[in-house]
Amino acid sequence: MDLPIRRLFVWSDDVKRLQAQRGQTRFVDGVLIRDGYTESVRVSYRGNRTRHAPKKSYEIRRQSGTLHYNAEYDDPSLVRNALSFWFFNRIGLIAPQTLHCRLYFNDDLLGVYLEIEGVDASFFRRRNLACRSLFYAVNHDADFSLFTGDDTRRLKPSLFDGYERVIGTHANQKRFERFVLELNLRDGEALQHLIARQLDIHQYLQWLAATVCIGHADGLTQNYAVYELSEDGRYRFSPWDCEGTWGRNCYGALCPADTVDPFGENILTAKLMQLPSIRRAYRMRLKRLLNTTFSDATIVPVVREWMHRIGPAVLAEPTRRIHTSQWMSEIDVFRHYVRERRQLLSDALARDEAEDE
Repeated sequence: MDLPIRRLFVWSDDVKRLQAQRGQTRFVDGVLIRDGYTESVRVSYRGNRTRHAPKKSYEIRRQSGTLHYNAEYDDPSLVRNALSFWFFNRIGLIAPQTLHCRLYFNDDLLGVYLEIEGVDASFFRRRNLACRSLFYAVNHDADFSLFTGDDTRRLKPSLFDGYERVIGTHANQKRFERFVLELNLRDGEALQHLIARQLDIHQYLQWLAATVCIGHADGLTQNYAVYELSEDGRYRFSPWDCEGTWGRNCYGALCPADTVDPFGENILTAKLMQLPSIRRAYRMRLKRLLNTTFSDATIVPVVREWMHRIGPAVLAEPTRRIHTSQWMSEIDVFRHYVRERRQLLSDALARDEAEDE
């Protein structure tokens, strides 16, 4: 099956401006042709490492919402991001929709890209959700702690460190900061009341279990979106970048299946796991995923289908010098990761249940 085509046009002078300041997020005017529709857009490079890679990623801002065109340059399979978002959507969470495509830039074929729906106001409108506030977790200070980095002697200058406000007012931001502060100061029944009032606990536990399953090491302290719906004002979570998953890190290197703790790795999760009823609820959700969607019988056929579909175009890219056998062997990386991760998580759940008796 041929891949859909996207065409991006940027004036040559603006291309030079992008290239000259590729370490910064600078937007220039452009035109995007997508599904036969032509629209004026704003274009910028996206990401950190890929700004200096032979194949770059792009952020496209449109009136109808943001699109990301990810090069997936460090992922040998080009499907880890897409598979992660598919997994979140499959288990009932809201996450960006994705599509593999061929991207042309000023008539030059750049290769296979992953088109990713941006998490913004349009993202929620398309789902008929009224979003009151939306924050991006943009670095590892978005771990819900009071301290910056691993230094427990240095308080954060602001409890909003690590976040970027996308939707909402300063008052929404201050409310979130108060939530972070009270989360750290409360325990027991007082903590339980705070969580019940300001966090959609069932949604969070499902998001946490999914993040733990796919082994998203960065997904609990950055690369997520936290949003507040007008209907109840409780915080919910969505992934917005899932590099470094399914057995490889964000640089594309193999990593062990135990990279991410079975019970999460941020302060919010640690506080929740102190509450016996919530810890038991999390175990039940994680066990349900192990018994259903998170299995090689479900995951591997999806990976195989996608890789077969995009394989001919990927193998033809001049920036990716990879042999067909090496390309297809990546399916085994997914299979081995899921099997090992399932066993590791099952053992961890069994130990935790035994300690709870």
